[in-house]
Amino acid sequence: MSPLISISDYIFNNKELLASNIVDEVINSLDMDIPRWEQEQAKNMYIEFVTFIGEYILSGEENIPESLLIWSKKNAAMVSLDGNLSTLVVRYLPTRNVITDILTNLAITFDLNLKELSKLIKQVNRMLDISLNETVANYEYLASEYQKMSQMELAKVGAPIVPVKEGIIVLPLVGHIDTYRIDYMIENLTPKIASAGVFYVIIDFSGVYKIDKGNVQYINELVQMIRIMGISVMATGICPDLAKMTINEGIDVAADVIYPNLKIALESIN
Repeated sequence: MSPLISISDYIFNNKELLASNIVDEVINSLDMDIPRWEQEQAKNMYIEFVTFIGEYILSGEENIPESLLIWSKKNAAMVSLDGNLSTLVVRYLPTRNVITDILTNLAITFDLNLKELSKLIKQVNRMLDISLNETVANYEYLASEYQKMSQMELAKVGAPIVPVKEGIIVLPLVGHIDTYRIDYMIENLTPKIASAGVFYVIIDFSGVYKIDKGNVQYINELVQMIRIMGISVMATGICPDLAKMTINEGIDVAADVIYPNLKIALESIN
């Protein structure tokens, strides 16, 4: 039996032990306090990884297995749960060192020559590099998707439609009004307002702590869209900073009437 096949057989027969050793050595080298459940999770992941190494040795092929890319994507999904990519990246160097030591010891044990060992280590390092790149790329994709979902949920919470009386609804703006929030309101709220059968919409700015300068004009576009539908628009709770911004930018607030607060606006309708 050739040394490479002997090493491959050893890896297959001892993959749980090897995975456990890798995790323990990496944790010790980084002096990290990692919960037991996360250690077990990492060991299960490395059982798969050392299996890839055994399969590579057995096949003798240069190509990176598709299963490794799938493994890396799964790794990214696990990391995205705690949102801390750096905790994974920092483990790659000690992982590389530990695996190199394991392969070197196996080469000595099974009389693998230096040239074959060098080739094997280079290929495993390539596997680690590709895995890291794939993990980071998928992590960034998942993080972007999560951010989009979070923005959508914040937009829903930050711009609700509140019926207060028959024929009257209040649109309270809350928090930071950015481009995403404005787009959400124009695309999702105006159809709901149009079908609500109301005569008055009161846009209340009292809960706003920041509006991006360029979005003041877009808010005016939202107001104008509502007015074109034959609905009267009132603005309330405009803070001094927002008032100053509209003056400095030469923007005319498009509401039919502006009141200092919601109470006065409702009383004016009565």
